[in-house]
Amino acid sequence: MLALAKAAQYADYPAEICLVLSNVPEALGLQKAADLNIPVAAIDHTDFESRTAFDAAVHAQMIAHNIELICCAGFMRILSPDFVRLWPNRILNIHPSLLPKYKGLNTHRRALKAGDKEHGCSVHYVNDELDGGDIILQSRVLITEKDSVKSLEKKVLALEHPLYVESLNNVASSML
Repeated sequence: MLALAKAAQYADYPAEICLVLSNVPEALGLQKAADLNIPVAAIDHTDFESRTAFDAAVHAQMIAHNIELICCAGFMRILSPDFVRLWPNRILNIHPSLLPKYKGLNTHRRALKAGDKEHGCSVHYVNDELDGGDIILQSRVLITEKDSVKSLEKKVLALEHPLYVESLNNVASSML
């Protein structure tokens, strides 16, 4: 989130960050966004009796802030198919694997266990299938025999921020 927010501060970047929203009211990203004068909202999913009600509240915030694209960054809650259908091809997510490999969690461990020679990250559109939307961009890193889960996580994280910034740049530019 912070990498996207900082990139958006440049005059020639084609996207503006209009809202940072979290379902965790104590999320550090909310304060970091507020420090950059970005509007923030916290919608605690535990305050809602149903997923439909939570989705409606999130959707209302998006509409109220004139959001055109949603970039998931640290939002560790799977978006419901009903919510995704309200935002077709307008939700981006970053995932720490070379999709379609290793959807879901524990991607670094799974890549090492499989004996993969490379790993990386993907920015993709969100659809009804977990980590199943069309891939926008990917970035790769070699896996060495010295890599551990921690070292591989560090390598991939170093790729994620610039990849997400470039991906949002490309998608937002195509919307102009």
